[in-house]
Amino acid sequence: MRLGVLDVGSNTVHLLVVDAHHGAHPWPAHSEKAVLRLAEQIGPDGALSRAGEDALVAAVAEAKLAAAHRNAEDVLAFATSAVREATNAAQVLSRVREETGVQLQVLSGADEARMTFLAVRRWFGWSAGRLLVLDIGGGSLEVAAGIDEDPDMALSLPLGAGRLTRDRLGVAPGSSAPPSAQAVEELREYVESALDPVAEKMAQIGWDRAVATSKTFRTLARLAGAAPSTSGLWIRRSLSHTGLRQVLGFIRHIAPAKVAELEGVSASRAHQLLAGAVVAEATMRRLNLEVLDICPWALREGVILRRLDQLEPA
Repeated sequence: MRLGVLDVGSNTVHLLVVDAHHGAHPWPAHSEKAVLRLAEQIGPDGALSRAGEDALVAAVAEAKLAAAHRNAEDVLAFATSAVREATNAAQVLSRVREETGVQLQVLSGADEARMTFLAVRRWFGWSAGRLLVLDIGGGSLEVAAGIDEDPDMALSLPLGAGRLTRDRLGVAPGSSAPPSAQAVEELREYVESALDPVAEKMAQIGWDRAVATSKTFRTLARLAGAAPSTSGLWIRRSLSHTGLRQVLGFIRHIAPAKVAELEGVSASRAHQLLAGAVVAEATMRRLNLEVLDICPWALREGVILRRLDQLEPA
């Protein structure tokens, strides 16, 4: 069957259409995204702006048409931190449903961690043993660990690259100057304090393989020397703590506009990469991780796999 998954995130609205059936590998048939930066359209009152609502409704309607045009039998639509945390979330969800016919399911941070963990488990298989999975999104950092397909621990922290860029660094897309050394140091201290409870919990949990997923980690791995996306899904990619520290030491001194010119960096996310690198480095250091394997599957694939599991075997 052909399934569509619509991911309304903090930065983008991403439609992925795959061909798959129960017990099969989901193969991508189409992918498209709209950059909305919803998290940056949350006002002082915590509500998503009218302009943000309008953009979201238009993007969801367009994605629905695109999925239908490509003969998707079902569309799984979900929203993460930007919509989840908006004070007018109920109003936004109602308007999307009324004007597009799409029912957006709001995932909790823990649900995000669990779905991502499932995708990573399926990608690496049982031979990977106990897994530790890290995912830096636009609004949050997800951490999950366990031996089964459902993790023993699933946590979400407000340490997303977009959130920290906006709230702690004050950096805008296309900025011509890097943030000050003081701002970066204050960000590092904030991240360290937020990681304290995670570090304490993780000290009691072991793992055999540490894995990272998400655009932020993939970009950092590419800058540290991992193979480009053109090499295909099956090439093994990893990010070492040493390599990450070198990347962080470099990008903290250059403007986001220059970061966007680096190979493998998305122009729409370049201004968020420094905050993401600070979170990644602090997390690896606090959890004593020397190397992270990079998984190409993440939350969207986890949602698809969970849906396929609910289908009757052919």
